[in-house]
Amino acid sequence: MTETQSPRVVLGVSGGIAAYKACELLRRFTESGHQVTVVPTAAALHFVGEATWAALSGRPAAVETWERVHEVPHVRIGQQADLVVVAPATADLMAKAAHGLADDLLTNTLLTARCPVVFAPAMHTEMWEHPATQENVATLRRRGAVVLEPAVGRLTGKDTGKGRLPDPDAIFAACRRVLARGAAAPDLAGRHVVVSAGGTREALDPVRFLGNRSSGKQGYALAVTAAARGARVTLLAANTELPDPAGVDVVRVTSALSLREAAHLAAKDADAVVMAAAVADFRPALYATAKIKKVDGVEPAPVELVRNPDILAELSAGRARPGQLVVGFAAETDHVLANGRAKLARKGCDLLVVNEVGEAKGFGTDTNAAVVLGADGSETVVPHGPKEDLAEVVWDLVSARLA
Repeated sequence: MTETQSPRVVLGVSGGIAAYKACELLRRFTESGHQVTVVPTAAALHFVGEATWAALSGRPAAVETWERVHEVPHVRIGQQADLVVVAPATADLMAKAAHGLADDLLTNTLLTARCPVVFAPAMHTEMWEHPATQENVATLRRRGAVVLEPAVGRLTGKDTGKGRLPDPDAIFAACRRVLARGAAAPDLAGRHVVVSAGGTREALDPVRFLGNRSSGKQGYALAVTAAARGARVTLLAANTELPDPAGVDVVRVTSALSLREAAHLAAKDADAVVMAAAVADFRPALYATAKIKKVDGVEPAPVELVRNPDILAELSAGRARPGQLVVGFAAETDHVLANGRAKLARKGCDLLVVNEVGEAKGFGTDTNAAVVLGADGSETVVPHGPKEDLAEVVWDLVSARLA
């Protein structure tokens, strides 16, 4: 890839302690062939110096509006970018962006950019939750910017809570999805979507459970893609080992019953619910409070099972708000389409993603192939490819129906 072909990224860095993490994000971009111009604010340079940004990017950091005046940097940097990402984005920086202020090179760049813009906020919980910040975030999202939800964790000092900068790898993954969409508008901006991922576990005793092979990769791809399209995303994660996606609210669940409770709660104000998790159909009728021991010469007692609630059918039948879309997943091993059509009618959902579980498809892999069946009789074939591609098709169909 030549320099003229590689995507041009502007990495804006505002003045927060998380600025040091932007060095890792910068490295992800440069190592994957992107041209990166770093535009730090004056406050950011108190945390990470200009020499560091220049060394990591291989390009001079753009610091002053009055440097290289003949190149008109306050206009050209934003005009020529394919993506602008601000990480960390402080409350102050987002307030300036929301109100169109332009008192330094970064805010000038944001005003002149006609490409996708991503903000990765980082601040104390109280600052993030303040009504002024929330209004500024809503304004930026309404204008088409992607504002990721901050992570929950350790902040400065002894404080913990929501406001931590998402992991640089996760921010990079979100930015890649935004770049892949190019100039396409963030069509899920202002929408709240709920996605379930992973596989439920039904406890037999304190150390054993009934489970399945779902890795959660398809659900996580759906969450990352929705966030890149501007949605506020709630991810119900069932027993996954994947890192939290950037810009996503993650709710941990274990069993089908805990997933059911979390899904009904999250769906109350959701525009769309996508149930990609593999939910156990049955659970043990009795839970042994102590580990079940084997006894020599004695066969184990049969495990009696009871049926779990049908969460997808419940969500479809009792939609929490008018116009809410419900999407299900069906993993099949034979008679794939016939079983899928029967399940779509039985569940009552709007869309059903039917995929055949097999070699390099479905559980535990990075790729998938599927047919998306619609309650309106539509069929959309998604050829074998990365799970992110399937996620994009699902959100295309959801977005069209929400519109």
